[in-house]
Amino acid sequence: MRIPLLLAVLLLPATVRAQARPCTTPTTPCERWITYGGGPARSMVYATYPLTARNTAITRALIMVHGAGRNADHYFETSTAAGFLAGALENTIIIAPHFIAGTDKAQANEVMWPERGENWRSGGMSPTNPAISSFDFLDEIVRTLADKKTFPNLRRIVVAGHSAGGQVATRYEMTNKVHGTPGVSISYVVANPSSYAWPAAVRPLASGDADPENAAGAKEALGPEGEKVHASFTFGPFDAAKAPNFNRWPSGLENRTGYAAGMSDAQLVKQLVERPTTYLLGQVDVLPLGGFDSSPNAMAQGPTRRARGEAFYKYVTETLGAKHQAIIVPECGHNDRCIFTTNVVFPVIFPQ
Repeated sequence: MRIPLLLAVLLLPATVRAQARPCTTPTTPCERWITYGGGPARSMVYATYPLTARNTAITRALIMVHGAGRNADHYFETSTAAGFLAGALENTIIIAPHFIAGTDKAQANEVMWPERGENWRSGGMSPTNPAISSFDFLDEIVRTLADKKTFPNLRRIVVAGHSAGGQVATRYEMTNKVHGTPGVSISYVVANPSSYAWPAAVRPLASGDADPENAAGAKEALGPEGEKVHASFTFGPFDAAKAPNFNRWPSGLENRTGYAAGMSDAQLVKQLVERPTTYLLGQVDVLPLGGFDSSPNAMAQGPTRRARGEAFYKYVTETLGAKHQAIIVPECGHNDRCIFTTNVVFPVIFPQ
């Protein structure tokens, strides 16, 4: 006797059915909740699979952090599109956390984050739950993914973000307290942020590739191997008269508050250097568009997003000895969908 296909599926154990098809639309069925401690405080994420049902098919995870618009729905669509193109949806759980702030409408017990000042981009503390920081949210996601009772075969976690989400990714990389979680390896993908937390009180000098005229013209034709990362940067002391707070957190390591407050400068620099990181820089992300940070603190890091990323990459690799990598993503400006759905990027967001 042949059993109809639908009935056969319904007869499968719940854990098998749960992992059969990924949820890929940023709607209620894909909403999941991260609870802090014993609750009731919680935060919402979109995720392609449940966070509490045992799933043996999952071998890796991509955590994709949204930009300044806090549009987690859009970033979930971008990252699931990348997963589809890379053929990674069946064995990857994709998670897009939602940092709600400002006038965003909170659901019951949902944690809010500060919109300005020491905000969600840099591990700021919640105004509604003062013991919880925005980076604690990411820590809880990592712990959930590392639970072998739920995801016994998950071995790789990638924390990625674009624009303001790229700021989250780079600062979380150097500060987080869960990087050594047993059973998983964590890497970080930093795409087109407007600023970085510089590990020393130096900045790129306004010459070479940090010269505003040169940086704005970074539009060379792609060669057979793509465009290379520009490297004509020199570094020196910054004139604090132009920006007195240029080296304060989150632009530098001074006067840290929130999640990052309890660690020494030496520990943060050590973590920055040791943790595997890839910088994704749009080839033509050289215009002051898309919420470009033109504050004095940010302008001290370079004239464009691309130049700021190239300079930071050169400093941490050549001066500090980090083994990081940087990729110029061809023909992309300040656009997350262009960045993350380009073939050259798939190996770093969906590592083997």
